[in-house]
Amino acid sequence: MIKFEHTVFALPFAYLGAVLGNVMVEGGLPTWREVGWITVAMVGARSAAMALNRLIDRHIDAKNPRTTQREIPAGKISVPAVWVFVLVSFLLLFVAAWQLNPLAVQLMPIAVLVLTVYSYTKRFTWACHLVLGAAIGLAPMGGWVAATGQLDGTAWLLFVTVALWTAGFDVIYACQDIDFDRQEGLYSIPARFGLARALRYSAWMHVGTAIGLILLIQITPLSAWYGAGVLIALAILYYEHRIVSPDDLSRLNTAFFTMNGVLSVIVFLFAMADVILR
Repeated sequence: MIKFEHTVFALPFAYLGAVLGNVMVEGGLPTWREVGWITVAMVGARSAAMALNRLIDRHIDAKNPRTTQREIPAGKISVPAVWVFVLVSFLLLFVAAWQLNPLAVQLMPIAVLVLTVYSYTKRFTWACHLVLGAAIGLAPMGGWVAATGQLDGTAWLLFVTVALWTAGFDVIYACQDIDFDRQEGLYSIPARFGLARALRYSAWMHVGTAIGLILLIQITPLSAWYGAGVLIALAILYYEHRIVSPDDLSRLNTAFFTMNGVLSVIVFLFAMADVILR
């Protein structure tokens, strides 16, 4: 029910937020203790979010031919069991936040609210992709808060950059459900504006991501190594949009799962190399 590759999207950016925050505020790397609790928090948050999404959408998933074999509509996991899983996951998030710092605890309800609300948004707004983007964008912001106990403009830039990246690839992913969404009265950018315009909007969101990644070079100590990672990330985004078109969605899953998982890892690893080798 919980896909590991979905966590791979967010976890490297949570670590990036923690590393950048600590370098800029404290002048060094986060402690292993902080990294450990950030990992626990991310596992709790992503597990709760994924499970909630499956719970809230279970009746929709049962109607959609693409999702009928998901664990809840297929009867592989019971609804009460998933609710227990959600509560335990949120408890894990709370414990991790408590172990980190007071600001992490104070901001946790906002994270829980965003993670919960997202699954309902497709019922009333085509901007649902941006809400998902905000949910994933909380990962680097959460990492920053976890390591520093504060927020500043760089943390917000990380948030917006990752939010636009996520929203952009979620628009691409939603293209495969355009007919079902229209039939069921669900909201998405592809269902509202059509495939061609949806893919253009996704591309513009990823232009915003590119701008954000480049701006980080200007306002942080990151330099050549990170810059090389950004170039690779931009090449991945370009390739992602090249292999998907209104007339050919056959490689959509490659664009969604493989390429975006690689992108987040690349950006983090090259940023780490920059911090360690500078």
